[in-house]
Order: sequence, then structure tokens, then C-alpha cells
Amino acid sequence: MTKTRIVTLAPGEPFPAGEIARGLLAGAVAAYPTETFYALGAAAFNAGGVARVFRLKKRDASKPLSFIVSDLDMVREVVAPDPPGAFKVLAGEFWPGPLTLVLPAAAGLPDRLLGPGRTIALRLPPLAWLRDLVREMSEPLTATSANLAGEPEIADPRRIADLFGGRVDLVIDGGPAPGGRPSTIVDLAGEAPRLLREGPISAARIEAVLGARVLT
Repeated sequence: MTKTRIVTLAPGEPFPAGEIARGLLAGAVAAYPTETFYALGAAAFNAGGVARVFRLKKRDASKPLSFIVSDLDMVREVVAPDPPGAFKVLAGEFWPGPLTLVLPAAAGLPDRLLGPGRTIALRLPPLAWLRDLVREMSEPLTATSANLAGEPEIADPRRIADLFGGRVDLVIDGGPAPGGRPSTIVDLAGEAPRLLREGPISAARIEAVLGARVLT
């Protein structure tokens, strides 16, 4: 059993981003709140941490994870040069926010980070403390929902503690997450944008910003 540390997010209180980043880079796994639900976080380039996330969720290894980035500079480090034009449009309109974009991955990234066709799924969150944490890491953070595969997403930190206490190294308790619907996912790696999941940002809003129909 793992000793789980609880870190409470409180207004006006310092957040130990550097300390937590060092733990994640060394292979720790954290449950943390996002703008939708709680997620399980491991450093993208730590093979052991990423493998633990799959085991904790009982997730099929063939199903790719998504990742949090701190800024557009980090995006450029992990995607192929010259991303599709729709990327700049959608990121400019909806980031930071609950939009996950699937993009062609940079050469040399480990297979465990990639989806079909050597793609990577990225999100820039609106939570400043979370972007600061990922910036301290200097690499993306896994953003898969903190639940068991096939089960509903979780917004209540008490349920997170019940499910993952003694199994993750850290729970970042930010109180109840907003909930609602998980992030919208748009695949930009094909010939035309494709909506993989409709969430808080509707297909109609995506199409209005792009000025074109989106495949489904």
C-alpha cells in the first residue's frame, strides 16, 4: 500500500508546485482537480508513472491517454512541425479551456504517449496552479479521468480519497470539481477536423469558429 499525501488547495495559501513536480518526475502519481473532473496525473516521460496510471484505472493499454500542457511552447515540443491551421484557430479561441486537441506527434516520442497514427492529445487548462505545476515539470502531465475504466467521472474529492487513497502518492484536494461533461475532443490529424467527443464546447461552436463543418 502507498502512503497517500493530501495537499489542499486553499486561496492565499502557497502551493508546493516545485516539490510536487519533483515527485511526479520521479514516478509519483497524483489525483488532481481539473476544470471538469478529477484526473490522474503522471509525468509523461516517466514510463513507470504512466504505467501505474493504466494499472490504477484498469485501462486497456491500447487506449491512449491525454495530456495537460503548460503553454504553447510545450505544445511545440511534443507535436510535429507545422500543425494544422485549425489548431491555431481553435487554440486561440478555446484555450485555456476544456478542449482536447489531437495532433500529429513529434518524432521520437515514446509509443505509450501516442494514439492511432502517431498522434498526441493535448489540453491547456484554465487553472493557473495546474499550468504552473506542469511548467515546473517541463513536460506534459497525464490528464485521464480519475476513475476506473468504464465508470463515471468523479467530481467529489471524498470519492477520490475512497477510491485511490493508499494507491496514489498524492491527492490534490481542490474541493468539488465543476463536473458537467468531460472535455470536448477534436482530432486535427486527418484531412478535416473530426469531433471525437462533444463536451462543454459544442460542435456548433467549433464549426462556427472554424467556418466549416466538422466530421463526426
